[in-house]
Amino acid sequence: MAREDGPALAGARGRVQGGAVTTADAEARARLEELRSVTRERLSALEGEHRSVVDASRDSNADDEHDPEGATIAFECAQVDALVRDAAARLESVDEALARLDAGTYGTCVRCGEPIAPGRLEARPTATTCVSCAAR
Repeated sequence: MAREDGPALAGARGRVQGGAVTTADAEARARLEELRSVTRERLSALEGEHRSVVDASRDSNADDEHDPEGATIAFECAQVDALVRDAAARLESVDEALARLDAGTYGTCVRCGEPIAPGRLEARPTATTCVSCAAR
């Protein structure tokens, strides 16, 4: 792994000599913080929706498993639960990306150690691999 003050951290990662934070670092942090905020809001809303589905099923004694008119409560609960898990995993990946940014390793492929293209990081701010390694 390259040292923080080494030339390998210039460019895609946006670090410069002396540990100063560059515009690229600031932009990456802003993108990640925005993504974190949006993901937390989504997770909170989904958790509320999950609670609503569970509460509604407690108050109902209908046999929704055989209701031809729509989705079952169990299906709705499973669907919302999957969305909650997805949002929680996304939040975790954002937090990991922020930790990499703090450690000076953000933008470095975890497989080959080469810089991740800035365009890839713009499209996928939590990317941990370069395009070449992701294709393998």
